[in-house]
Amino acid sequence: MSQQEQNHNAGRERTNRLRILSIATGAGIAIVGVLVILYAWQLPPFTSAIQSTENAYVRGQVTFISPQVSGYVTAVNVLDYQPVHKGEVMMTIDDRIYRQRVHQAQAQLAMKKAALDNNVQQRRSAQAVIARNQAALDNAKAQAVKSGLDLKRVENLVSDGSLSIRERDASRASNSQTIAEVQQAKATLEVSRQDLQTVIINHASLEADVANTQAALELAQIDLENTRIIAPRDGQLGQIAVRQGAYVAAGTRLTSLVPQQMWIVANMKETQMAHIRPGLPVSFTVDALDGEKFQGRVEYISPAAGSEFSAISPDNATGNFVKIAQRIPVRIAITSENAARLRPGMSVEVDIDTSAAVDEAK
Repeated sequence: MSQQEQNHNAGRERTNRLRILSIATGAGIAIVGVLVILYAWQLPPFTSAIQSTENAYVRGQVTFISPQVSGYVTAVNVLDYQPVHKGEVMMTIDDRIYRQRVHQAQAQLAMKKAALDNNVQQRRSAQAVIARNQAALDNAKAQAVKSGLDLKRVENLVSDGSLSIRERDASRASNSQTIAEVQQAKATLEVSRQDLQTVIINHASLEADVANTQAALELAQIDLENTRIIAPRDGQLGQIAVRQGAYVAAGTRLTSLVPQQMWIVANMKETQMAHIRPGLPVSFTVDALDGEKFQGRVEYISPAAGSEFSAISPDNATGNFVKIAQRIPVRIAITSENAARLRPGMSVEVDIDTSAAVDEAK
């Protein structure tokens, strides 16, 4: 074989080796890329027991402080972001009108109670009148019996001529009069009984008036108490939105109160929920605190995806469908003792260890 052929064969071998090397390198790069993607998406064989999400935030029971009555603010006893305790008076509203309403309601109640007491006295008087009229009726009946016997004797004497017809007629008239007096006494007694029923019925009406006035007094007292804006619980105030001398209407937001109780809401993908259950340990870091690490525990899992709670639910039955992983909110209780620096609304990154034993403690 000539030198030229040997050089040609050597060049072809080098070309083949380079081609094989480039193919192997490309295949290696492709395999590495696939492995990176599988690792990034935590797909087999890189599936991890740790389920993570950045879609998580600190939550708290932020209470909006609003007055229940209208009026001019006479005092503001707190400052922006000041800690307060339950029952502490934060602001006051001018109470002169509401105090006068209480006095007016008290006077109305006293008047209604006097009317009720007077009704009780009227009932006693009506019962006494009934007793008197009953006695009058009994007397009239007795007189009627006596008059009837007298008339019988007179008629016997007239028949044998001992008395005159004139005397008989007088006896008859007297007997008729006593009978009429009996009927009159019966009518008078019935009228007095009806008067008693009227007093009894009026008593129920007066009792209702007293109860209504008592309710009006209680309402006026509630309004008077509501002129003092007090802290409903321990916590820290937000920004004060009112100053002394300002007029506020009922329902106006004056400030906000953030209590110490806080928790985490992590919006997990539905593909991550297979092994997440209440009681699992959680670790999370807070962006605002230079990634400081905290501990927690899965407390509750939402009964539905977040989309089900939106004002307008998505309708996937129309148009072209694109499958999107839904988010399931998970509530996480904070168990770290250093949670005092957390604030509602902070962004956190959550890691849930699905391989750990479930903590059943509540």
